[in-house]
Amino acid sequence: MADEVPSPPAASAATAPLGSSVISLVNRLQDIFARVGSQSTIDLPQVAVVGSQSSGKSSVLEALVGRDFLPRGNDICTRRPLVLQLVQTKRKPNLDNNDEYGEFLHLPGRKFHDFSEIRREIQAETDREAGGNKGVSDKQIRLKIFSPNVLDITLVDLPGITKVPVGDQPSDIEARIRTMIMSYIKTPTCLILAVTPANSDLANSDALQMAGIADPDGNRTIGVITKLDIMDRGTDARNLLLGKVIPLRLGYVGVVNRSQEDIQMNRSIKDALVAEENFFRNRPVYNGLADSCGVPQLAKKLNQILAQHIKAVLPGLRARISTSLVAVAKEHASYGEITESKAGQGALLLNILSKYCEAFSSMLEGKNEMSTSELSGGARIHYIFQSIFVRSLEEVDPCEDLTDDDIRTAIQNATGPKSALFVPEVPFEVLVRRQISRLLDPSLQCARFIYDELIKISHRCMVTELQRFPFLRKRMDEVIGNFLREGLEPSENMIAHLIEMEMDYINTSHPNFIGGSKALEIAAQQTKSSRVAIPVSRQKDALESDKGSASERSVKSRAILARQANGVVTDPGVRAASDVEKIVPSGNTGGSSWGISSIFGGGDSRMTMKENIASKPHAEPVHSIEQSISMIHLREPPPILRPSESNSETEAIEITVTKLLLRSYYGIVRKNVEDLIPKAIMHFLVNNTKRELHNVFIKKLYRDNLFEEMLQEPDEIAVKRKRCRELLRAYQQAFKVDSPNTFYGQCLTNFMCYLAHLFIF
Repeated sequence: MADEVPSPPAASAATAPLGSSVISLVNRLQDIFARVGSQSTIDLPQVAVVGSQSSGKSSVLEALVGRDFLPRGNDICTRRPLVLQLVQTKRKPNLDNNDEYGEFLHLPGRKFHDFSEIRREIQAETDREAGGNKGVSDKQIRLKIFSPNVLDITLVDLPGITKVPVGDQPSDIEARIRTMIMSYIKTPTCLILAVTPANSDLANSDALQMAGIADPDGNRTIGVITKLDIMDRGTDARNLLLGKVIPLRLGYVGVVNRSQEDIQMNRSIKDALVAEENFFRNRPVYNGLADSCGVPQLAKKLNQILAQHIKAVLPGLRARISTSLVAVAKEHASYGEITESKAGQGALLLNILSKYCEAFSSMLEGKNEMSTSELSGGARIHYIFQSIFVRSLEEVDPCEDLTDDDIRTAIQNATGPKSALFVPEVPFEVLVRRQISRLLDPSLQCARFIYDELIKISHRCMVTELQRFPFLRKRMDEVIGNFLREGLEPSENMIAHLIEMEMDYINTSHPNFIGGSKALEIAAQQTKSSRVAIPVSRQKDALESDKGSASERSVKSRAILARQANGVVTDPGVRAASDVEKIVPSGNTGGSSWGISSIFGGGDSRMTMKENIASKPHAEPVHSIEQSISMIHLREPPPILRPSESNSETEAIEITVTKLLLRSYYGIVRKNVEDLIPKAIMHFLVNNTKRELHNVFIKKLYRDNLFEEMLQEPDEIAVKRKRCRELLRAYQQAFKVDSPNTFYGQCLTNFMCYLAHLFIF
């Protein structure tokens, strides 16, 4: 080691002009972000001091400053993060200590020349936030110290890692402190000053353990070995300082702290630095480690590493600041300015309404910012028309709910008491009207879908000025909701008229209609092809079966009236033909060609029969006509009559023809509906809203007596506007200072001045 006493840290200031420039620039940025409460938005370069409780962190910081200013005690002392900015000033001649002072960010404009007052203020501010019984808080205290005896460094003194809770500390105090420390050191822009006492095992160091988690490559960690003077006899820290135990890329620095006895006896930092130098000079084991021993070397190393670190992260920092400034500028523009006059309020309201209507039309026409993840605006309306409405109609079969019996019933009802020679038109028209009426419900539902989409579009129209005026937004939503409901009514009426028009006039002369003759020809071919499939043998069997059935029916019919000669029925089910002939008078000219009319004849025929029976002599008693001849009773027809299950070839052709006509004409109507319903909805609902929305807004909202109510801002908007204005002003002030003599500082300053120009204009 050299014989001379090392120079104080200020002596190294001339060797680090770059560090002074960039560190002071970052300090100003830190002040800006801390003042506006957005320190978490941009991670600025800084040095976080990490260590366990009583590891000597506070002594190291006081040695770097050269003054006693931190709270002391046997228990936990640092209970809130202390952001300490060391600012080197020019030494003024003929002044003792008046050129050294401190400033707190929470007490702007007040200078503390007495460093014992700084200690008391730190303690009082800590108690205000964390309580007076060892509580811990993560809210920062920001202290700036100006002195010619320091180098430009920004450090964050974090609470020491403790194991056992004391006082008002929660049971998980260790986990909370570790989480707080990790929130600082995990960011890539933060350097880690890991403080470990030399009289403990380095492998068990809490500071190095947490630094290894946040910085596994060791690129941001500087090791500090404290209390070298109280190591066990025969031991030293040479291997620790050389990085042979736990290597770090940025290396280690060993320091000698003031003991608690020195602090109680008010031993000065200056005397402690002299004692530290004597300690290393008198220990040959530390020869060759001049760059790794002593507080002055630690200050110099921190200054250089911090300056190099800032230089490395400055381009990325500039990009993050640029992005943040653009976002803040947009936010500030959205809040606008407060307008008191009626004319100004009216102009502002007109501007908002016009922008809203333009945004509404742009979303409908697809001229707004296009999304690549989903359909929006007018594209959704087109999807509803084509992919939902049209496709649903095309999937419907007009004959799916009509059976052959339904069609045959309709045909027979249309012919009345006689059979039709040709396919009647009435059942076709009745059936086709019923199918056309089915198109009304999906058409009305389509209009309702479009109405819902327009409501969604109105809610998604984002005009930045509307964020300031929730009352105006509410009134606008009410107006456009009522207007859309009013537009839905004529749309639905027009849809109903279109369907009624199609139902009222069945245009069988339409060029695309298949026509009766063509349908009859196709139906005959289809019926003939289906009949050919029946085997000939089955046809013969059917004929013979019909003959046999006819013969049986004739016998049974004749047997109905069979009676015994004495008038007593011998068999209720079968009557002999000879008995019937006895009953029928011989003079009947009908002969064998009798019919039901002879049975259900008039009163004359019955009287003749009675007279013949009465006049004819019989040996046996003769009963009255009511007893001798039973009446034929027909079963009453049921309330609902359906055609017989069997149908003839003619009926099959009629059914097929009717289906062909239905499908043909329904297809014509469906195409008309697919074309006209979207047109009606677009005309009465969509386009009418685009054309008239601005006029409706003016009519309903542009009233002098409503200006103050609708343009009323919530309290939080005023607070946000003030915060944004302060942030912009702070940036402008920070970067309108003289440009630092660095390339990066010049670039950043020019960039910030350009943004300030944008904010003004």
